[in-house]
Amino acid sequence: MTLCVWLMGAVPATGLAAGQEAVYADMAEHWAKDSVTRMSSLGILDGFPDGTFRPEEAVTADQFVKMLLLSYSELYPNGERGWKTSFFGSLSEANKNVLQRDHRDFNFKPDVSGYWAKPYVDLAEDLNILAKNQFADYKVKLRREDVAEIVYYTLKETEFLEDSAYSMGLASQYGDYLSLSSRAQRFVAEVTAKGIMEGYPNGYFGAGLPVTRAEALRILERLTDKTGRVNASSGAEGSYVKMVPTADGSYKKLIFSSEKMMGAYDVMLEAAALRGTNYDMQGTVLRLFKDAAAKSKGTGGAAGSGEAWDEASLWLEPGYRIYGVTIRLQDGMLARNEEAIGKFAAYIFGHHTDTFLILFNQVYSQLADGQTVENRTVSVGGYSVEIAIQDGGKTAVFSILEKQ
Repeated sequence: MTLCVWLMGAVPATGLAAGQEAVYADMAEHWAKDSVTRMSSLGILDGFPDGTFRPEEAVTADQFVKMLLLSYSELYPNGERGWKTSFFGSLSEANKNVLQRDHRDFNFKPDVSGYWAKPYVDLAEDLNILAKNQFADYKVKLRREDVAEIVYYTLKETEFLEDSAYSMGLASQYGDYLSLSSRAQRFVAEVTAKGIMEGYPNGYFGAGLPVTRAEALRILERLTDKTGRVNASSGAEGSYVKMVPTADGSYKKLIFSSEKMMGAYDVMLEAAALRGTNYDMQGTVLRLFKDAAAKSKGTGGAAGSGEAWDEASLWLEPGYRIYGVTIRLQDGMLARNEEAIGKFAAYIFGHHTDTFLILFNQVYSQLADGQTVENRTVSVGGYSVEIAIQDGGKTAVFSILEKQ
């Protein structure tokens, strides 16, 4: 379903007809001329009555939030606006409800009887793009790390986040990266890995510097149009990097701590094939389902119900060097997944595989018999296997950590 919120009789903020190219007296030789021209023609940000755009003026928080939301809308020839179908489709069910119900009267217009930016700020907060009262004063001039934070949470709601080890490896090349707080480092790393924001020619990100009007439009252009993003060069030479699928059908880069752990990812795919189509692989988690019906519930609308529909999972935590197996007590679970779990275990433990599988089957049998199984850590070959019983004895988690 396409969601459109109509603006009856509205015109672009520039005063231009929809799609008309803007010409500014001070943009002829500016590096962002093309971005400013295109985004202005879409009514994202307008110029001034004297015919200038003033590209080097700082952008404020409320201006940026308005521009961000407008960037996800379409401007029609008659001046009306509606959400882009691609934007609406990228949202969670909860956020779709925010647009359809909580803010169904949102009309892309500023408030004329109060604070002009209130409709935009309220919507951004309800979409979890902004924290409640994130800025004490929305007239504040945004710093580059502030914009990175807003973009980070926008990506979290509309796309996916890159592997933190990979993205931080890229951003660590900035000369001022360590001057940022650990929280801000995460935001800067993400927008760098995504190719939405870049550093300056001097090798610095520009922490503390204000974001200009021209920069804001270039950032939003890259945010909403993936084809315009830049390729970030790898800052993790000598590491093990692999492209993995994401929930939206695209891919992201993951960094693995060792060649063996990266190989474990491929073994998980081989284990998945042993279950036919009754699996789902996202990131470094392979979920195994009883049948097609359970998979449909676990990957569809019922996935957010809080109920676990997968009966077993194989997983990796590359940043912590941990391999894992999770099982849930279900009739026939062991028979259906024994081969897949055995293949994964054989790759990890080698000639100690039987030792692990004996432990694994013992725990499962005890739980199936209603016995109490204590949490404990057991050594198997060169690994420590931590056994954690959850859900009142219905779930067992085996965390496998290589000894140093």
